[in-house]
Amino acid sequence: MLYGFSMFIICLFSLAQLNLTWHYIRKVDDPALNYVPTNLPFVTLQLPLYNEKYVIDRLLDAVTSLDYPNTHLEIQILDDSDDETVGMIDARIDQIKNKGIDIVHLRRQNRIGFKAGALQHGLTTAKGEFIAVFDADFIPKIDFLKQVIPHFKDEKIAMVQTRWGHLNENFNLLTKMQAFGLNAHFTVEQTGRRKAKSFINFNGTAGIWRKESILDVGGWHHDTLTEDLDLSYRAQLNGWKFEYLESVESPAELPITLQAVKSQQFRWNKGTAETIRKNISKVIQSDLALNHKTRAALHLLNSTVFLFIFMAALLSVPLVFIKNEYPHLKTIFDFGSVFLVGVIAIGIFYWFAVRASQKHPLIYFCTYFPLYLTFSLSLSLHNSLALLEGFLNIKTDFVRTPKFGVQRHTNDWKGNSYIQHKISLLNFMEGLCMLYFAWGLGLGINFQHYGFLPFHAMLTLGFGYLFFNAIKNSLQNVA
Repeated sequence: MLYGFSMFIICLFSLAQLNLTWHYIRKVDDPALNYVPTNLPFVTLQLPLYNEKYVIDRLLDAVTSLDYPNTHLEIQILDDSDDETVGMIDARIDQIKNKGIDIVHLRRQNRIGFKAGALQHGLTTAKGEFIAVFDADFIPKIDFLKQVIPHFKDEKIAMVQTRWGHLNENFNLLTKMQAFGLNAHFTVEQTGRRKAKSFINFNGTAGIWRKESILDVGGWHHDTLTEDLDLSYRAQLNGWKFEYLESVESPAELPITLQAVKSQQFRWNKGTAETIRKNISKVIQSDLALNHKTRAALHLLNSTVFLFIFMAALLSVPLVFIKNEYPHLKTIFDFGSVFLVGVIAIGIFYWFAVRASQKHPLIYFCTYFPLYLTFSLSLSLHNSLALLEGFLNIKTDFVRTPKFGVQRHTNDWKGNSYIQHKISLLNFMEGLCMLYFAWGLGLGINFQHYGFLPFHAMLTLGFGYLFFNAIKNSLQNVA
């Protein structure tokens, strides 16, 4: 029953993604640029930073080259760094100001609130009617502001989000798998939500906010690790509208090490759980139409699927015994094949994302979809722990994702001072999971019950990858 319930929930979320795919297929192009402001509005560009010495020069080059009148642009460097990044900014700030660019280097005495605290600190002195936010690993294109600002014609539009591009998608297998997942979010999911006129979310960077809307809902809050998702829901529940532009790309650097990816995933999932605790009751009690309320709730709860994936995975091994010892339950097991609908639904979701972004979609899909599923399954324990910490209100610091400033495989990154490989209890738990699912794989072969074989094979390979990668990196660190 527990296994069936878990698979039902997984299937439910997969069908929700299929629903977004249907809306995506019916999509219209991005809203027409039939509005060009006669007087360009004043924009404040906020750059929240913490120890970004490998990418700060690249970021400053990009933001000081934006095609927007200097008389209508302010750049705020919201710098909480405690390393060489501070001196690197100071070394360039006067040179930038001499070009007539309004740029300020804002330093706080402490990191209270982390990124959310920095954004709120900058907001108190921001001159702009609109606030554009870029993380340090992004490189905004020169025409970014002129492409996005016209979409604020409707005065109820609070935020416009753009699609993330990838500077280093082909750096290694890890970056390719991240790109596979992110491309689906930034094509099918976000566009599907816009087309369905349902809640979408600010992704923390590469978007522009109407300052009035942020102030209207009380500014940035730092009681969750996903301040972007929290503000998104508070604003939309208060009647503000969001827009998403698939056609406007904002290139960024993907994390290139497993440690960096797991750090990012932990923050995203824990912060999402904190945001659920804070906002889910408001969604349920809102006066949204039932279809929009349901879609918003499923959106907010989407990350909890990792809890049910891990539960289903743990229970699947005992089920091999049950299937062997109680053959009269065959009908029940056969009925369980209905959950293959969920796999098919999520496959369709990713297929349309691949078709929209790849020259040879079939080859790409057949190669990376199984790999991406394997990697996602392997993160189910890690992400479940993050979700549980969030639901239990266990507070931890905002752990930034280290940046590397690399785009090609030949770029050197081994000496990155922000990376410290340490073996942890979680790594050993992942090793035990590898052995557990390998045992399940052997049982299935021994009992000639092959239904769980693909599932157990992916789990064994995925957890093995996490475990041996951690061991290898910790040994290299010692050496």
